[in-house]
Amino acid sequence: MATPPSPSDADRRAGEAFARLLAIMARLREPDGGCPWDLQQDFATIAPYTIEEAYEVAEAISNADMGELRDELGDLLFQVAFHGQMAREGGHFDAGDVAEAIAEKMIRRHPHVFESADGRDAAGQTEAWEEMKAAERAGKGPQTSALDGVAYALPALMRAEKLQKRAARTGFDWSQPEPILEKLDEEIGEVREAIAGGHAGEIEEEVGDLLFVCANLSRQLKLDPETALRKANDKFERRFRAMETLAGARGEAFSDLTLDAQEDLWRAVKQAEKAGD
Repeated sequence: MATPPSPSDADRRAGEAFARLLAIMARLREPDGGCPWDLQQDFATIAPYTIEEAYEVAEAISNADMGELRDELGDLLFQVAFHGQMAREGGHFDAGDVAEAIAEKMIRRHPHVFESADGRDAAGQTEAWEEMKAAERAGKGPQTSALDGVAYALPALMRAEKLQKRAARTGFDWSQPEPILEKLDEEIGEVREAIAGGHAGEIEEEVGDLLFVCANLSRQLKLDPETALRKANDKFERRFRAMETLAGARGEAFSDLTLDAQEDLWRAVKQAEKAGD
């Protein structure tokens, strides 16, 4: 195995800065004189903040704001320090163990970099990565299902995609988008029937099935459903704000308009967008 590169001056500076952050975190959790709020926290109460910070990193990337990205990555790194400190206090592991473990994992999962080149392209490396992950899961104990290891806490749409990918490795998958479109039509029909039946639980179930099929369609088309929905959210927000602005320019409050008048504004905004393309 090739020797990993030696730390650069920038790496050493990062190590010193991270060590300072860990010391600050330890001080915040010091029973005598620490921060009362930090002392009250545990893994479960901090987990939502960790998830929130990861999303804020993604938003900074979407905004292409490097200053914001630096700050949000710092907030996310603080979450690592927080969990590491609590684990250290419990005698489980510390932040150093976390860094060592991920470093070893990256070396292990990149034999084409740290051992010898194998000539695989990016797609081939992705396949090899998944094979190594599967082998690692198997090494942790008996696997009862191909779906083992898909985190339950993932956003539902993301988890749907990951469950489908795992199932696809067993051959349980459509090979073309056309059957999924047919399934989509079928699910829409079942939603209509559920609405007609008026049973809330059944309606929820059928809408869930519809969303699951939409995630499958995105995956089949090589699209990330989370990204696709995020862009749809952005488009809706942009158009809705434009409608409010247009109504205000006419001296009207958008919420006071009839639905037909609001629909007219929606069409006007869409038309303006197309004219600007």
